[in-house]
Order: sequence, then C-alpha cells, then structure tokens
Amino acid sequence: MTPRTALITGASSGIGRAFARELAAAGWTVTLVARGEDRLRALAEELGPGHRLLAADLSIPEGQALVAAELRRRPVNLLVNSAGAAHHGPFAESDPLDALAATRLGCDALVTLAHAFLSGARRGDALVNVSSTLGSTPTPGLAVYSAGKAFVTAFSEALWHEQRPLGVHVMALCPGPTAAEPEPEPEPTSPAPIPPASPPRRHQDAPAALVRSPEAVVRAALRALERRSTRPTVVPGRANALFVLAARTLPRRALLALLSR
Repeated sequence: MTPRTALITGASSGIGRAFARELAAAGWTVTLVARGEDRLRALAEELGPGHRLLAADLSIPEGQALVAAELRRRPVNLLVNSAGAAHHGPFAESDPLDALAATRLGCDALVTLAHAFLSGARRGDALVNVSSTLGSTPTPGLAVYSAGKAFVTAFSEALWHEQRPLGVHVMALCPGPTAAEPEPEPEPTSPAPIPPASPPRRHQDAPAALVRSPEAVVRAALRALERRSTRPTVVPGRANALFVLAARTLPRRALLALLSR
C-alpha cells in the first residue's frame, strides 16, 4: 500500500507536534515545518526514519513561498495548518508590527498553503486548519488572535463546501484552551520575523472542563477525519462545544463583558 503523507506546520510544539507524533505512529510519512531546524531535527529523529523536515518562517512571504513550492513539488494526502501565535494585552498598547506578523502567520500563510495544497488535491485528501473556539468569540486582550481565528473558521467552512463535491475534506479544528507550553525557537535571520510567543500558559484561569491536551485535540480531529465528518467544524470536548454554542447565542455586548473578566 502506498504510504500516506502529511505536511504539518507549527510542528515543533503543541498541537502541531501532537499531530506529527500521532500520524507517524499510525504509519504516515510526515514533513515537519517550523522555524527552528534544531527542534525539527530532534522531533524527526524521535519519529524514526523516513520523515522530512523543512525549516521556514511562515510569517514572511519568502517562507510561505518555500513551503508552497514544497507542496506543489511533493503533493501530500493531508495538510495540517497549525502554525500560529497569540499575543496578550490591549491592542492599543501593543506593537502593531507584532500584530501584523501574527496575522501573516495565522492568515496569510494559511491561505497560501491551502491554495498550494488544494490546487493539486486528489479525492480522499484532506486539509485541517487549526482555528480555536475563540474564532466564535471576539476576545478583549486577544483581539487580533480571536479575529484571525474567526477568519480561519469562516474560510475553512467555505472551502469545506467548495471541496466536498470533489471528495476533498476540509476541517476547521476549533480547540478550546490547550494545555501546551510553547517553547521558544531560535531567532530566524530573515527580516521582520514574527516575535517570540507569549510566555507559557497553562490556562489556570480557564475552567478545567474546557482545557484539553494537544493529544486529546488531535485524536478528536483524526477520528473526525476517519469518519469524514459531515460538519466542517470540529470542536473537541463537550464543554467546548457548549461554549461555542453559548457564544453564538449570547448578545454580543454580554459576551464581550464576560470574556473581558
């Protein structure tokens, strides 16, 4: 049987790393994409022989073009767009360059790679875009991040409808708080890189019922992929699904007041 292949961005930590481990354990051949080559190499060695790595800064056009060319040169069965960054605090007090870099990483790169993948996708292939429950909730203190995730969710849902007749599955994966500690990567030498991620967050301020591990999030996504879920959006965990439902029904003013606490 021909080995199944996947390319995963943000593969050096969190949900991206969990995807890499789960898929490799299931016999997939994985291409790992992130900025830090040393950490990618360590993960590739952990996964065993046959996997590939590609160090690229997806917050800049050159990095996006590099990975898009890889997708066109070596088509894969599954693309997981997991790269992203969140910066906390009032928007007016932040550096706008940080916000723009995060948008290039979380939106521009995702669109670029989705197009490169879908332009050559075959029946049975799949695209997973990692969004968030915050894509349903404009969040004070995370204004750019929640707005970006709203874009990712809406974009993925539209692609799901477009690609469904072609037999290509598209998923918006919308986890809630995920108990992963981001690890800083080496600073890239390219101009205007995305700044380091915020300090590690264990989501101690979030209700425990909402917090899930990266492994639990990935297992939920892979189960939905196996079933070829009839819904474009997957929200891992009953509590998070209820949170999204409540966010869609509460008056916006009440929701903003709740999330600003």
